[in-house]
Parts: sequence; C-alpha cells; structure tokens
Amino acid sequence: MPKFVIERAIPGLGALKPAELQSISQKSCGVLQEMGPDVQWVQSYVTGGKMYCIYRAANEDLVREHARRGGFPANSVAQITCVIDPTTAEA
Repeated sequence: MPKFVIERAIPGLGALKPAELQSISQKSCGVLQEMGPDVQWVQSYVTGGKMYCIYRAANEDLVREHARRGGFPANSVAQITCVIDPTTAEA
C-alpha cells in the first residue's frame, strides 16, 4: 500500500499536554476503525505548530477523508516515492 506524508498546521500543538495528544490519537484511531483497513496511521511527528503524519493508504482520497471525518487539518498530502537515509550513501 502506498505511503503518504501529511502536514497538519495546528497552532500551539507543541504545548499540548499528553492527555490532549492522547485524545487526538483516540479520535484518529476511532475514525480509522470506521474506515477499514485501506487507510492506516503509521506514526506522527509533533513540532511547535505542525504535525507530520505518515499513513499507508490505498489512495490520497482516503487520507483526506480521514482528516475530514476526524476534523483534522490536512494542509498538504504527498505520496512518498522513496525513503533514503545515511545508508543510501554507502556503496
């Protein structure tokens, strides 16, 4: 299944308490459960005012539908075409 990176602009995100992040996560998981196996949350990275989420999904529309149903912003959604890391530089 293709992977996507989603950028979510959420002012003040980095100042949220663990219980608030847990609530957001629970909402996301509930929506995913309703939507079925064609869209899956892998992990997210929280910064001061943005969240970068990695999802597996059959297509971009499912990623956007998850955001719509959950009330989450999806400021940009891009399909990941390749992953590189320091080992990519090795011959």
